[in-house]
Amino acid sequence: MLRDIRESDWKVLRELKPLALARYCDRVLTDVVALASDGNQGSHERYLAVFSLIQQRDEVLANAFNSLSRSNALWKLAAMRKLDLLTEEEFFRFSPETRQAVDRMLSDGVKRQTIIIA
Repeated sequence: MLRDIRESDWKVLRELKPLALARYCDRVLTDVVALASDGNQGSHERYLAVFSLIQQRDEVLANAFNSLSRSNALWKLAAMRKLDLLTEEEFFRFSPETRQAVDRMLSDGVKRQTIIIA
């Protein structure tokens, strides 16, 4: 399995990271709006639900996006892929070796915090 990502894939990942991050944040904000506007809950219950959701999703965000480096790029890319934040077209911009390594990581159920997504 690849340990470091090749330069061309590193460039693609750095280009796609802001797009994937925006997609993730949009999903979280959609969920926040739904919780915040739940008419079956009181204000405090909605606040607590939103707070809890933000905490959970922030941990997932950190695992997928924070401290991106070449040495952890495959793990971060696997996390983004598991979260379905990249289109197939975007994923196919990576080299076959990188795509295979990421798919193998996900299919093998590799247990590493960066791809454990709640």
